[in-house]
Amino acid sequence: MRYRELGRTGLTVSEIGYGAWGLGQGAWVGADDDSGVRALHRAVDLGVTFVDTARAYDRSERVVGRALRELPGGGDGVHVATKVGPKIPVSLAPSGLDPMEAFPGSHLRESLETSLRELGRDHVDLLQLHTWEDEWTGRGDWLETVDALKREGKIRFFGISVKDHQPENVLTVLRTGVLDAVQVIYNIFEQAPSDALLPACEEHGVGVIGRVALDEGALTGSIRAGVTFPEGDWRRWYFRDDRPARVEERVDALAADLGIGVDELASTALRFSLAGRAVSTVIVGMRSLANVERNAAVTDAPALTADELSLLAKHRWQKNFYS
Repeated sequence: MRYRELGRTGLTVSEIGYGAWGLGQGAWVGADDDSGVRALHRAVDLGVTFVDTARAYDRSERVVGRALRELPGGGDGVHVATKVGPKIPVSLAPSGLDPMEAFPGSHLRESLETSLRELGRDHVDLLQLHTWEDEWTGRGDWLETVDALKREGKIRFFGISVKDHQPENVLTVLRTGVLDAVQVIYNIFEQAPSDALLPACEEHGVGVIGRVALDEGALTGSIRAGVTFPEGDWRRWYFRDDRPARVEERVDALAADLGIGVDELASTALRFSLAGRAVSTVIVGMRSLANVERNAAVTDAPALTADELSLLAKHRWQKNFYS
């Protein structure tokens, strides 16, 4: 495993991080606490030192907390990030919502206290807002609460998890200097962050946490026309209608250009995300031991060459399956 600095925070994190949404068992069918603990333990064994979860991920914080407590030293050396969702119960706060409705300071504090109880920890290394509208910059009392939580030692650093495919919807607040980290969708298909966000993060010393590097499984080659998911699994909605066939066409063209099989794409996809400017870590959902081992091994592979990156740039695909 290789390691990088998380922006200007002074934290050193593993290039491959653990995305713990799937451990929550609410949106991803097929998980259970014990298998989640085993997967996270194996990731730590292989050098993973960064775990990302959220209050909205059902049981995820509880499973992460149990897994870390069962490690020698209680998981010392593993950096934990979590997120607070908007107070109004919507998956993504709509444009025009006032920040005092979405993220009043009292809500940030209450959500964090719940997260700490679930995790069984007295602090988290990074607290993130789980959505953002850049028009909120300079409004509301959330920043005063963030500063207070830092002084109290309950959080070390603060960031924003950028709303779905809107990487430019955080540039204003980023340039104020209040962010330590930004989490953003960044993969071979979704390359928009490289236009403005990644250079801005590099300029301001803001760490970048890349997410959805495998495009919810599309870039593993496993999404083909006719694929099915069990009832209750959110991918049944995400890959609905003709979307799997569209993905298959794009993935096959990508693999053909690279001269590899579709089952070899995952490594290339992760290396692409790691090649982004200012990217500190790429968080990957991995509930099976096989996937943990496959993804952790990526840092043993050589970095992509300039020619390979140039080829991959041609496969940029403007889509938003979250809509």
